[in-house]
Amino acid sequence: MTERVRVNLDTPRAAPVELTDADAIEQLLSDSYSSMRVRSRHPARLRYQRVNGGSFALDTFEQSAVLDVRVEPLQTIVVDRSTTAGVHARRGADISRYDSGDLFLAALPDQPYTARVMPGRIDACVIDLALIARVAATAPGRRPEPVRFVGLDPLSAELAAHWWSTRCYVAELLNNSEAAASPLIVGSAARQLAAATLTAFPNTALTEPTVADRCDASTATVRRAVAYIEGHATDDISIADIAAAAHVSIRAVQLAFRRHLGMPPMAYVRRARIDHAHRDLVAADPAATTVGAIATRWGFANHSRFTAVYRKTYGVTPQTTLRND
Repeated sequence: MTERVRVNLDTPRAAPVELTDADAIEQLLSDSYSSMRVRSRHPARLRYQRVNGGSFALDTFEQSAVLDVRVEPLQTIVVDRSTTAGVHARRGADISRYDSGDLFLAALPDQPYTARVMPGRIDACVIDLALIARVAATAPGRRPEPVRFVGLDPLSAELAAHWWSTRCYVAELLNNSEAAASPLIVGSAARQLAAATLTAFPNTALTEPTVADRCDASTATVRRAVAYIEGHATDDISIADIAAAAHVSIRAVQLAFRRHLGMPPMAYVRRARIDHAHRDLVAADPAATTVGAIATRWGFANHSRFTAVYRKTYGVTPQTTLRND
């Protein structure tokens, strides 16, 4: 009888599954990515695990035999790393071979593809197109077309290494149950992954401010943006949210903050949150809470970094504030 295993993609961390039935392997991978056909000339064993971040997922799968796959368009961005398994991929007329350590996009979102996957391990990252669009958004109303990826391989080895280090960092965050429960931390991690993907792979995202953006980079824009940030510091807000609240493009709000405050908008968000963390430390009972719990509440996953930034801002450690106030 065919094994029937369906991974619940809505759970933060699905338990690892191990399959030996070819039809069950095909069904599992179809559920996780897109409809596909999976064939193997020899008995195959597949071990699969997914860690879900909402708008993205981190997958690991390892198989014991050569798998031939034919995949329908993904409608997502899937970044693969051939950790120990080689991959021979065909997308349209393009034929590529990837060896251990190589990073690549599985295919363009609307492009079917076929691949032969050798025994070994693949680490994958699945990213919603909506998340990519939010991070890459520029000049709303002036550039309505979506961002498109125009290449499947990283622009450089350095950018590929940066992408992989970002994924490792995000995986470490999601392995920490306290951090994984914080919407601020998971939201920030999602945007870091999307930004690293846009940086690493060729795409059509606009990167330079337009003339209109430069005109909009005013003190009035900063005031509107700051008011929104201060009123939404507890929320998982993005640069796109800030720009929308200020009624300008993302590039305009970025330029305005650099021009008038000397920092990026998200740095101002972090400063606002550390101010809220300071207030919580002052008001907290040291017998009932910890510095780590307050840091996590305000989106600081790295408690050592939180301590360093806090000390630079207030001249004392957060532990001192918690004890004395």
